[in-house]
Amino acid sequence: MVIIKLIINSNVFISLAVVLLTLETQIQLGLSLDWHPYLFIIFFATLFEYNLHRLVTYLTNKQALNSDKHKWVRENPRLFICSIVVSVTGFTMALIMAKKEVLIALLPVAILTFFYSVPFARNGDRTIRLRDLPLLKIFIISFVWSYCTILLPVIYSSISFDRLHLSLILIERFLFIFAITLPFDIRDIDVDRQNRLKTLPLILGENKAWLLSYVSLSFFLLIAVFHYTIYNNLVVLVSFVISAITTYFFLSFNRLKKLPYYHYGILDGTMFFQGILVLFFYYFFS
Repeated sequence: MVIIKLIINSNVFISLAVVLLTLETQIQLGLSLDWHPYLFIIFFATLFEYNLHRLVTYLTNKQALNSDKHKWVRENPRLFICSIVVSVTGFTMALIMAKKEVLIALLPVAILTFFYSVPFARNGDRTIRLRDLPLLKIFIISFVWSYCTILLPVIYSSISFDRLHLSLILIERFLFIFAITLPFDIRDIDVDRQNRLKTLPLILGENKAWLLSYVSLSFFLLIAVFHYTIYNNLVVLVSFVISAITTYFFLSFNRLKKLPYYHYGILDGTMFFQGILVLFFYYFFS
């Protein structure tokens, strides 16, 4: 149990989930399943970004460390610093191994991600990050995850893919990430209200925000069924149907929402589980 908590709290779990989604993309695109250098870039970049966000909070907002959200950082400062060092070292080594085209493709999203956590302006006594701009936070997260986990394999392969196929993959990924990210904003609704940060749950209300999450997941499933029926991809079709059903259960089962690791364990785990499903059925049907 201690190891599981460490993997989740150090952001290793979420970083592995990103890698699995990228491997999933390789299968969706019909590429050979391979451990390309960009997988290590994605892993360490995710690890660094999530720890960078915590580091900025640690340095600029000491009061936030008293919340349950930052409890692990408060109680394990040495492990936290160690995770930052590991992520920076690994990310640097992965960049050295990467193709130039991959680095160029990463640059815009790297800038976007950096300023998501790091202040770039001030408004009186308040610093402003991209995540502080009204309604922008959840769309940045969904876009960045979709961009990195889909377009990097496309760029690295140097193959021309069917535009409709690629567009549908991007839409599916965005809708799925959006559906499981919205509950994080719902969780933070009181803090965001105090900080005068306009998010969808604050504008729509908690109940409608949950409904929007279900709707997003439903559209993900509908598009996926259409997409992989037309393209005759049983591996991804079966995986996505199971993923959507289980994710809906995790989103709607109220008892689970009270668990301490509901967000960082269960909801983040839906991405991990989807990737595992695609890999499993890929090898099973092969």
